[in-house]
Amino acid sequence: MSRTPDVSVVIPTCDRPDLVSRAVRSALAQSVAEIEVLVVVDGADADTQAALAAIPDPRLRVLPLPQRGGAPNARNVGVQAARARWTAFLDDDDEWLPRKLEVQLALAATATVASPIVASRLVNRTPRAEFVLPRRLPKPGEPVCEYLTVRRGLFHGDGFIQTSTIMAPTELLRRVPFTVGLRRQQELDWTLRALAHDDVRLLMAPEPLVLWHQDEDRPRISLSSPWAAQLEWLRSSRPLLTPRAYAAVALSVVGSMAATTRDPRVFRTVLADARRYGRPGAIDYLTYLQIWLIPPQLRHALRDRILDRRRRPTRSTPPGAAGSPRPAAPDLAAADSGNP
Repeated sequence: MSRTPDVSVVIPTCDRPDLVSRAVRSALAQSVAEIEVLVVVDGADADTQAALAAIPDPRLRVLPLPQRGGAPNARNVGVQAARARWTAFLDDDDEWLPRKLEVQLALAATATVASPIVASRLVNRTPRAEFVLPRRLPKPGEPVCEYLTVRRGLFHGDGFIQTSTIMAPTELLRRVPFTVGLRRQQELDWTLRALAHDDVRLLMAPEPLVLWHQDEDRPRISLSSPWAAQLEWLRSSRPLLTPRAYAAVALSVVGSMAATTRDPRVFRTVLADARRYGRPGAIDYLTYLQIWLIPPQLRHALRDRILDRRRRPTRSTPPGAAGSPRPAAPDLAAADSGNP
């Protein structure tokens, strides 16, 4: 490829050849043809390299790493190798809808700042249902940290950002790399640190442009991250959060992880931290109590019933078509499954 691409697509992967092949094909099928797809293979993985070698497209580049360093490190490696002005991320277990980059490039062209972060809604696909996240877009003047973290209901929040929706200037991603070693809230951490720069704003495409798969039977790092490490991250991020946002993350995200200990001392520690450094609202206290008192499976069932989430159809239809999933509220005890 001699021409400079319009967008560099960075896909970190490890030991999931079938899934990453699906992700790569969705990137190569974009309506924006002038792209490069950089798959960063995180450590020795012959099966993945063989699967990627079977995709005959000169826009695909495979970057194998000699040892595993985690997804944030792999993303940073991909960004360093990117040749385009814009870089977009795609997790290896997700897919893009065909016009994803086209819509985001058009939205980026309307930006009034030098370094816009361009994200979008997505379709969250689970074994039980499909629904659209986030529930709403940011309001004018609303602190982004509160949009992304503060709950408006007992079982849901309104705002959401996920890695596979993010497109940003390559220069910004080099200036503000992903935090290596952080196991959870990677996109929230990066977004907050990037937005601390004066030339950065968040733009959100209103239509869902990504399929976020949560139905594969596989372990999730986001479910096993130790609560103490997450609390340490939250404390270090305090300058980037309003007191309202700090309390929301402490009592929902950290709280959902801490609740698995069933330890009263841990219960008191997280609650005291939220009260000391944050400004909890009534919904935060109620959320914290239900996370600790209601078993996760029952909580998920109650959430789906209360939010009237649609059962997943037997045949998938594109968002916006007849029978497609309607917007529903993000689960902030999706603290339980990743980002708020």
